[in-house]
Amino acid sequence: MRHGRGSGFREFAAGRSGHLYRSACLLASGDTHLAEDLVQETLGRMYLRWGRISRIDNPAAYAQTVLVRAFLTHQRRRSAGERPVGTVPDPGAPAPGGEDPALRLTLLEALGRLAPKDRAVLVLRYWEDRSVEETADAMNTSSAAVRTRTSRALARLREQLGGSLSAFADL
Repeated sequence: MRHGRGSGFREFAAGRSGHLYRSACLLASGDTHLAEDLVQETLGRMYLRWGRISRIDNPAAYAQTVLVRAFLTHQRRRSAGERPVGTVPDPGAPAPGGEDPALRLTLLEALGRLAPKDRAVLVLRYWEDRSVEETADAMNTSSAAVRTRTSRALARLREQLGGSLSAFADL
């Protein structure tokens, strides 16, 4: 029986780890090392409770909730406001998959300047396309708080981006 649970979890982890990693990268403002740690922590927590989790209707949504809560816990525990910066990509190099690297870096930088909960609410609502209620459940708060935080976070993001985003709209 234990082997069956492990193989079910392996299938789940293999199928969802890429999606979890992309979400974690957004939450971590492009810090891939932190994103990897968050995904590892999420999958570790899921594995410990896999017998119960595998019986719920949507284990993928549960994994996203665990990821967001792990991120918020990490942000509360951080003692310094330092963020490691990797190397800047070569501007002449072609972007993988036709992505615009300048837009991506601008948005990641702007997301990184938001408070962790603001960042989490925007990632859940607009990247994960979750409803207000699902976001509230993932963040362990009320729907009204999610609506308020979303509105304020979008205003802060627009304020940070100013006119710079309109330059990318012409592409």
